[in-house]
Amino acid sequence: MAVPKGKVSKARRDKRRSSTWKLETPNLVVCSKCGALHLPHRMCRECGTYNGREVKVVKSVVAK
Repeated sequence: MAVPKGKVSKARRDKRRSSTWKLETPNLVVCSKCGALHLPHRMCRECGTYNGREVKVVKSVVAK
C-alpha cells in the first residue's frame, strides 16, 4: 500500500493545485444588427435581438 514519505506543506499543496483552476475569458461575438459585443447564444443587451429577431424591447432603443 502506498504511504506518503512525508507531510506535504500547505504552500506546496496549494502551488500544485493553483494552475488547474485558472479561468478563461469568455469569447465575445458581434451582434449582426447593432455591432455590439455580447456572449454567444445570448440576447444582445444593446438592441434586444437574438438570432435575427427582436426578443426584448430595450429602453435605449425605444428612446431613439
